[in-house]
Amino acid sequence: MGGRVNEDLIKERRKCTFDIKELTHIIDCGEENTIKRKQIDNYILNIKELWDDVPEEYLSHKERYENAIKKAFIVLKVLRQLHTGNIQITDHRTPTNVYSIQDGIFRNVNPLLIHIGLFWSTIAAQASTEQQAEWLQPDSSMIGTYVQTELGHGSFIRGIETTATYDSTTDEFILHTPRLSAYKWWPGGLGNTANACLVMAQLYINGTCHGLHIFLAQIRDFDTHKPLPGIKVGEIGPKMGFNTADNGFLGFDNHRIPRTNMLMKNVQVLRDGTYVKPKHDKLTYGSMLLTRVTLISDLAYQLSKAATIAVRYSAVRRQSPIKSNEPERQILDFVSQQHKLFITIASSHVYRVVGLWMWNSHKRVTADIHEGNMGQLPELHALACCLKAISSRDASALVEQCRLACGGHGYMMASNLPQIYAYTTAAVTYEGEYTVLLLQTARYLVKFWRLAAEHKPLPQNFAYFEDYIKKNFEQWRNSPEGIIEGFKAIVAGKTKAAYDTLQCNLRNGREFEEAWNMASVQLTNASEYSTISRNDIEALQSRYEELLALIRPNAVGLVDAFDIRDEVLCSTLGAYDGRVYERMMEEASKSPLNEDVVNESFHKYIRPVTMKNKL
Repeated sequence: MGGRVNEDLIKERRKCTFDIKELTHIIDCGEENTIKRKQIDNYILNIKELWDDVPEEYLSHKERYENAIKKAFIVLKVLRQLHTGNIQITDHRTPTNVYSIQDGIFRNVNPLLIHIGLFWSTIAAQASTEQQAEWLQPDSSMIGTYVQTELGHGSFIRGIETTATYDSTTDEFILHTPRLSAYKWWPGGLGNTANACLVMAQLYINGTCHGLHIFLAQIRDFDTHKPLPGIKVGEIGPKMGFNTADNGFLGFDNHRIPRTNMLMKNVQVLRDGTYVKPKHDKLTYGSMLLTRVTLISDLAYQLSKAATIAVRYSAVRRQSPIKSNEPERQILDFVSQQHKLFITIASSHVYRVVGLWMWNSHKRVTADIHEGNMGQLPELHALACCLKAISSRDASALVEQCRLACGGHGYMMASNLPQIYAYTTAAVTYEGEYTVLLLQTARYLVKFWRLAAEHKPLPQNFAYFEDYIKKNFEQWRNSPEGIIEGFKAIVAGKTKAAYDTLQCNLRNGREFEEAWNMASVQLTNASEYSTISRNDIEALQSRYEELLALIRPNAVGLVDAFDIRDEVLCSTLGAYDGRVYERMMEEASKSPLNEDVVNESFHKYIRPVTMKNKL
């Protein structure tokens, strides 16, 4: 962060009325985490092999992967050193910015992301003690991924077609892909990196299907890395983002694995083929639930990056005077620009707080499950579905809003906003598609509305349904408490409208699932209800504009408090020093098309045509 700093940013930082370091410590969940993050940042910044001379955007698809995998194993080695070799059993999914330097190392994504973040954690959560002792060794040769989605089935995982048939004569499971639609598709790291995977498949014993279970399968030779017999595996090709994740496809042709390779913490298949079912049928889906929980904190961090870039650029960029006789103003002075950007800052903090709350709730519910109490699991599942869907969609819109707020320069890859958007918008569909997840939450809401309508006891979190039925809601109040009450009324009103539509379809002779499908629009977007008036809305609008003006002097300080290094932002528009135009020109000079004064295509293709025209 050394060197000359843009004068406008210097002035903005002088306006700040709060302690930036104090807010940074709050964001990092404590000063000790801030110190640890900076230590790791400084350590990794000194590893020359992790930093590119040529921007990644100018590499081919193959070169980008090879560059990323080189870095991935350097980082893996560093993490093992930091954790004295026991990284496999260290929980790296805890919401934290401690390892955020990786966002700068991998402009797209770490090819080992699923290996570190989902493969290990699933084994830790779903495998027996004996299996964990065998598979989570620090010196293990396994590079794993999590294989669930198929070409023909994504969010509807009960429709998965891959089979695992138990052969009691050999004490093995036979993994098989019965048709093209059953090919596994999308797992990160599967295309070229992984030599093992956790595969979700339908368990068959003596012709009976026992539903989905998770199996550990080796897919490549540990020494040669060649696919094993009966394995067809490869990469699925370029995508909108995540292009260094080598997402792959996988097919099994009667591939055999030992019986003991089924994850057996919660469910078992005995040697004689006896099936010991789990205490709860949702336990198998624990890995998806954890991913949805941690995603909220990840989106908070992506929003903080987008906000930092857009706010700093808006403080430097001058355009269009507000009054004709004035000089051009900082675009951050325009209320419309503040409206676009301050919401993103606030949303990042909201997502961070909610993400931590969800993480702690997940830990508490997981502890209850270990004690045999499954009572809170359905609520956690419904909340995770809803929050994952809403936060991913809204975060994508906010990142795009930040990009648009930067005008044409935001379209440049060098701004890093297109990459952040591609990363964020992917979350709308992976680990559960947006509408499908909302409908899962809707089922949960409708269940408790039915209980409320029947005047049966409700959990504390749904007591407001009964208030709505009894018309106990107060009139709208323009206060935080009043707004919360208003949201409760809206939820109750939406749920009632969806429930009434569902019941109407049932009375008309529809089967439940058909009636549910016909009511799905209402279930995801029913009419709102509250007693808010036009005058209330005008008062809220006036107060909102007042708050924008109060935040304005602290805007740069607020994004500085995110404390995101330039090496992580990777943005010509958002660097700490505000040297926007100098950095843009420096970045442009790196284009391979600028290496030659006259590109050879002129002599090959342009000149022959133009000279012919002259003749």
